[in-house]
Amino acid sequence: MPALPLIIDTDTGSDDAVALLLAAASGLGDIRAVTTVAGNVPVETGTRNALISLETAGRTDIPVHPGCARPMTRTLSTAQHVHGEDGMGDIGLPDPATTCHHTHAVETLLSSPHRHPGELTLVTLAPLTNIAAALLRDPDLFTRYRHVYCMAGAADLRGNVSPTAEFNVWADPEAARIVTQAATPEKVTWIGWDVSRKDAVMTPTDQQRLEQLGTPMATFAHRINRTVADWARDVTGLAGYDLPDPVAMAVALKPDLITEQEQAHVDISVTDDTRGQMIIDRRLSAPAPNITLVRRVDETGFKKLLFDTVTTPLPGPSPLADATAPAL
Repeated sequence: MPALPLIIDTDTGSDDAVALLLAAASGLGDIRAVTTVAGNVPVETGTRNALISLETAGRTDIPVHPGCARPMTRTLSTAQHVHGEDGMGDIGLPDPATTCHHTHAVETLLSSPHRHPGELTLVTLAPLTNIAAALLRDPDLFTRYRHVYCMAGAADLRGNVSPTAEFNVWADPEAARIVTQAATPEKVTWIGWDVSRKDAVMTPTDQQRLEQLGTPMATFAHRINRTVADWARDVTGLAGYDLPDPVAMAVALKPDLITEQEQAHVDISVTDDTRGQMIIDRRLSAPAPNITLVRRVDETGFKKLLFDTVTTPLPGPSPLADATAPAL
């Protein structure tokens, strides 16, 4: 099967970085461009991290396009308390060898499907600011992509940044609402934090296996999640740290990993008390569904894809060679 042509929108923190490894090094993805946005970290930091991640996967040829530096109407709130000040576990990664592209992310999101209509799959791993900005200029944008997969929301209303909201949607709920209003279930699939919390948790045994593999990508994936592991232990109470962006990427690359999904009408709360909460109407009288919601995936299949990918040896030096912080 030919590799899936991809555009990836990311606010590259540590789990985004692992998702980029899956897309770049599994053999299943053909990344045409990466676009970056403020979210986990400021956009400049996320752009740096995307370049480092692609370099780790041996793909310095993939263009990275910086995008929006703040949410549509709100002050930027990052997740550096989760991912580290540098977004990559504060392990002292050196600067990337490559630089970003001059074309703005929104221009790339708009122009790419015009050059390749119906061919490209868009995967979003970040607050939806870039996507909403593109939709405001081209309301039919989603029809031009083959499919759109978003790591967004929490369909069970169990949040990670508030009692009921997931970070990507909470960070820019106005943008997320624009996306839901433009979406159709045939074109747009959301994979929420509820899926990650249930089916993408790296247990201590998984973490030990990752560490012991010793390949550049495995070592990278293990060490950059150092601060996420601490946060998961202290805040979410999971039996390890979870990988929301990698499991969303895995679904895009291998849709047969989905074991449960539904179509529903989804809106997003933009009020202060329930900011970013998904409003899911499952009544018989509900408006027509606008989004396909993935509810469960094959955990074993996801982890096999992850470990198979990071086991791959790659030529060239690892960006970790000059990193200073200790491993987990």
